[in-house]
Amino acid sequence: MPSGGGKPLDRSIVEGPLARAVWMLAWPTMLQNLVGGLQGVVDHALVGHFVGYAGNAAIGVGIQIFIVVIVFVISVFSGMGVLVARFAGANEPDKVNRTVYQAFLAAVALWGLVLAPLGWLLAPSLLGVVNAAPAVRAEALPFLRIMFLGSLGMLLFFMVSGALRAAGDARTPLRLGVLLTVLNIACNVAFITGLGPLPRLGTAGAAVGTTVAGLVVSGIAGYLLFSGRLPVTWHRGMSWRPDWGIIRELFRFGLPTGVQGIAMNIAGVLLIRFVGSLAQSAQAQAAYAVGYTELFSFITWTSVGLMSAAATVGGQNLGAGRPERAVHGVRVAAALGLALAAAIGILFVSIPRSLLGLFGMTDPVVVGLGVQLLGFLSVSGLFVTVALTYTGGLQGTGDTRSPLYISIVSQIVVPLGICTLFQATRGLRPADIWTAILLGHITRCALSVLRFRQGKWRTIKVEMATVPQ
Repeated sequence: MPSGGGKPLDRSIVEGPLARAVWMLAWPTMLQNLVGGLQGVVDHALVGHFVGYAGNAAIGVGIQIFIVVIVFVISVFSGMGVLVARFAGANEPDKVNRTVYQAFLAAVALWGLVLAPLGWLLAPSLLGVVNAAPAVRAEALPFLRIMFLGSLGMLLFFMVSGALRAAGDARTPLRLGVLLTVLNIACNVAFITGLGPLPRLGTAGAAVGTTVAGLVVSGIAGYLLFSGRLPVTWHRGMSWRPDWGIIRELFRFGLPTGVQGIAMNIAGVLLIRFVGSLAQSAQAQAAYAVGYTELFSFITWTSVGLMSAAATVGGQNLGAGRPERAVHGVRVAAALGLALAAAIGILFVSIPRSLLGLFGMTDPVVVGLGVQLLGFLSVSGLFVTVALTYTGGLQGTGDTRSPLYISIVSQIVVPLGICTLFQATRGLRPADIWTAILLGHITRCALSVLRFRQGKWRTIKVEMATVPQ
């Protein structure tokens, strides 16, 4: 038990049936992500009806840019997850608690000093990078600035959720995530449409609703950390000072993941730039925003849940000195991911127009491009889900550099190289961009599986100095 009380760490991850442990960790996160995905569905549907496809494109472009910037701060939580999983596997709850508190301090500092001020100042320039059409840029600028300023609540939610999952508790993040989504949808409906006395803010209302919901739920999460009901707990007797040794370890493991995320999302921004260079750029960006950012996210978010489970099982079992269980856990997660991606992919090719219609997509050009894109994504999902689960196995055991290098090759060099080649030789077509996305995911899958099987993650060490409480 940690000093100051708290729920005991779950030992079934390192001692019980492995398939059950993977599913126990995966399903709450997958459900949370799918429920969370409803927020984007509601945002795009409302904006599509109240603003038009320029609003859909603005949210898609704005979110892509926002993720590029915020992923650097979230990378601290990736380092936190590595440390928490190892210490939980070794049954050292005091080290778990100290690690999470130091991640909190680092995240607040990065938000106040980097994310909010630079995001506000650089938003117009970032929109220029993606070739956003004037109508799209007008809708995206206020949305993006509000997202940067109001991102603290979202950051703290991610921190608490990541810490609890790495410690073996995936159900509390699910409850918090469902609450966040319900509040987010309610607030977004109110601010987008101008419900009651509230102003009708249109596209910007989606950002305001996200900010309000994030701050409320992060406050509840903070209360739970002090309540002693969770496997991660803060208490009066612990040290409240910054611990630079722990913070260095957070960045040691987290920065490669952060750079990986930045690289992948910069690639996404540059792909939007290629989409923006097409003859019918606004329609193509709307199809991309709905097809790739929203509908494909039902595959990526379930896969991210499995990636998180693979990371926790891998990290905890390596911390407990049981690396073969880590290997088995990643394979179980990949098999589950393939089954789910195949089921969702069947929907993409069987009812694409109905799916696009949920977002108010009625323009014939937008619908035609969206149907074409979903056909490619139905195949791409099979490869990306395996890639993500093996990425979780690498990152959870402490090998956060290999996924960075793999992402640079598969998410930047391959897809952007293909688009550049076609653009320079015969002119770029929408199908060329969709093909580039598919080939990038195939490459990422192959390299991730190969690297994990090499087994160099088995020798990575994690240490923390003893600090008086």
